Amino acid sequence: MPPASQPADLWQESLSDLITDPRELADFLQLDRRLDPAGEHALAQFPLKVPRAFAERMKKGNWRDPLLRQVWPSFVEEREAPGFTADPLREHHYNPRPGLLHKYHGRVLLIAAPHCAIHCRYCFRREFDYRENSPARAQWREAFNYIGADASIEEVILSGGDPLALGDGQLRWLIESISEIPHVGAVRIHTRLPVVIPERVSGGLLTMLRGCRQRVVVVIHCNHAQEFDAGVAAALAALHRAGVTLLNQSVLLKDVNDDAAALSALSKRLFAENVLPYYLHLPDRVAGTQHFSVTLEAAEKIMRELQASLPGYLVPRLVREDPGEPAKTRIV
Repeated sequence: MPPASQPADLWQESLSDLITDPRELADFLQLDRRLDPAGEHALAQFPLKVPRAFAERMKKGNWRDPLLRQVWPSFVEEREAPGFTADPLREHHYNPRPGLLHKYHGRVLLIAAPHCAIHCRYCFRREFDYRENSPARAQWREAFNYIGADASIEEVILSGGDPLALGDGQLRWLIESISEIPHVGAVRIHTRLPVVIPERVSGGLLTMLRGCRQRVVVVIHCNHAQEFDAGVAAALAALHRAGVTLLNQSVLLKDVNDDAAALSALSKRLFAENVLPYYLHLPDRVAGTQHFSVTLEAAEKIMRELQASLPGYLVPRLVREDPGEPAKTRIV
């Protein structure tokens, strides 16, 4: 059934019925938990959250499944590693108002929601201070005043958390408030929801995005072609028909997508769904994520293989984020 004709609250039911117990996920996938015990400290610091539809795309009996690897709270997260810290991007330095980050010229980022539908274990904001960055409406107006006072800001990015985890009412209010700022020409939404809970792309959301004065860009986050199914394809098709520009950003993750064949398959599937590959990020050095790390040499080799096998428009830009730099650092 097309996303536009689904009940408006279907996605909220999915969001309220996540898998949060590692034992349930392991049993569903017919896995022996003794082979990769869940870390109790890791769970306490960053709980398990997996939509059931996403779990259904995982291959049963396979600990090395690329989707499972992204969400399993392994005990290896509890090992300390030199250079891996809670805030490797030093985002607290670029937080002039609650809910607002201003790192780069010409654009600001709003922490539109403090929560996600899925907890990706490599998340660079797994220890972000969401308590201090969950503004009430009066504080949101301070953020809008900040944007309105700076005519150099031409784009507002909604991030989080995941902005599409908000209900339509709050999301509409944020978008309408941004629309009132004349020098803002684009609204960019970074979200995992169309991939992990595709029914979030409802008729109400599509109407809201069509009505936005600014150009709307939706950047989905997909790391592996296996994350696609018919529901995801339908959600992306609906966004495309609504006039939304669709981009994808991925993170290069060890034992998930760190080979050219996997990334080539992802780029081709994205393009088939009217999504252009955008960024391929080297993982940020966040405490607890060292087992996802890929060396620069390995990443550059993968990129050379992609460039040799794909047309240029299907090759994402390999980047990393260096604190204090005026933009992401492009590697290839």
